[in-house]
Amino acid sequence: MTQGIHTQQEIWSQPAAWQDALAVHRRSQAALAPLLAGQHMQTVFTGCGSTYYLALAAAALFQEQTGRSARAVPAGELLLNPATALTADKTLLVAVSRSGATSETVRAVEQFRQQARGPVIALTNYGDQPLAGLADAALVIAAGQEESVAQTRSFASLYVAATALALQAAGRSDLLGAMAQIPARGAALLEQGAAPARALGENLALDRFYFLGSGARYGLACEVNLKMKEMTLTHSEPFHFLEFRHGPQSMVNGQTAVVGLLSAASASHERQVLAEMAALGATVFDLAEEGARVTFASGLPEAARGVLYLPVLQMMAYYRALAKGLDPDRPNNLTAVIKLAL
Repeated sequence: MTQGIHTQQEIWSQPAAWQDALAVHRRSQAALAPLLAGQHMQTVFTGCGSTYYLALAAAALFQEQTGRSARAVPAGELLLNPATALTADKTLLVAVSRSGATSETVRAVEQFRQQARGPVIALTNYGDQPLAGLADAALVIAAGQEESVAQTRSFASLYVAATALALQAAGRSDLLGAMAQIPARGAALLEQGAAPARALGENLALDRFYFLGSGARYGLACEVNLKMKEMTLTHSEPFHFLEFRHGPQSMVNGQTAVVGLLSAASASHERQVLAEMAALGATVFDLAEEGARVTFASGLPEAARGVLYLPVLQMMAYYRALAKGLDPDRPNNLTAVIKLAL
């Protein structure tokens, strides 16, 4: 079998999974409404690995849009150290797991329910696994299921669902409606972004990648950094834009790629960081709604278009893995589902 055939198919087919995520959310809005009504003193998003990074992005977006306290906590920490994550007040827990069977996530939700902490919403790609059965409401995005170990289509589909969840909680029906355009724009972006993603990914003169993103984009930067690590065994790290100046820029040289997930509101500051890194010798690659190496040209508000950062950077990791003779379908030392004796 050709190396990476599943990863390739999963990246390129993901707009259909985004469409499924939006459809599942629409069907679930009535069930979600009382859980999102605002009586909860805190909202916690949790997951492991990729889905913890999804939780970081989703919690930032949720708080930004609703004005209500939200944070992300790794499921293992929620299980082992709940007092560091949960207050004495009622909590809405949003648990994210591609498989719906990840040990830490399932056990953390079981413990949360036993302690009667509050309601649970599950985001998963598999409805026949334990997580969905533990939730008060479960958004099951079956079209995001994957054969590959590294998450691409699954992550993006779950992030679309999490975005819709945050916008519903904020009462932003206008932005929810605008998200209907996302799958079509994603399909166009896959065509537009393939060549620049391949050119940078196949550049084996580069030996380190830094992904910069702020606000909700930091969690997405963490995730694409993980794809680079998993698929390509390349040194890779994520940072907030301005934080990168405080020490990490000492690692920048002519073998460095700095990839920026540019926002609309803070683009001038973010572009300045990228310009400084280019002056230090880095190869700079940026993505934005307009005026970047890869442009979305979606016409959508920033809160509704976050998933568009993912496909091109997933492709970059895919092409780099092939260039290094690796199989992106089966990353080194990893399995698709982590099950531990907890």
